[in-house]
Amino acid sequence: MARIPPIFATQFIVLSLLSSFALILVQGEDDHDFVRAMDRDLLGLKKEKLSHFKLYWHDILSGKNPSSIGVVKSPVNSSTLFGFVNMIDNRLTEKPELSSKLLGRAEGFYASASQQDTITVLGRNPVFNKVREMPVIGGSGLFRFARGYVEARTHTFNLSTRNAIVEYNAYVLHY
Repeated sequence: MARIPPIFATQFIVLSLLSSFALILVQGEDDHDFVRAMDRDLLGLKKEKLSHFKLYWHDILSGKNPSSIGVVKSPVNSSTLFGFVNMIDNRLTEKPELSSKLLGRAEGFYASASQQDTITVLGRNPVFNKVREMPVIGGSGLFRFARGYVEARTHTFNLSTRNAIVEYNAYVLHY
């Protein structure tokens, strides 16, 4: 008897639950007690704004105090580094120089882990493309209900140290 690896079993359960939820929403009756239209004022949502953020992401992998370290290596020999995970605490600055004004930090594993005001970006980032576009899929705090997109451009990349400075332009609709 073939044994299903635990990771596939977990993915199947999650997919089944999501599919069941989607099926309920599609096939359900119109008299739902669990969903209703809301007045945006009840959530303190005012007029929607469009904000543009330009900042530089400093991904430092070398030296005695790196801001980015590999925690999981790619399990396969892949040019895209599929499966690779880096833990980060990267500076976000106003200009490309590391000494320029600190605007914030990117914390997590190439995704935000902050519980404060955040903008969540999720998408494929092919780092060797000149310009990469990724969607803003949400946010928290000041950026609750955020949506939009981010353009990333590599400003500098050192092949021997793998240190990078990336220019990010984020266009975000939020309340």
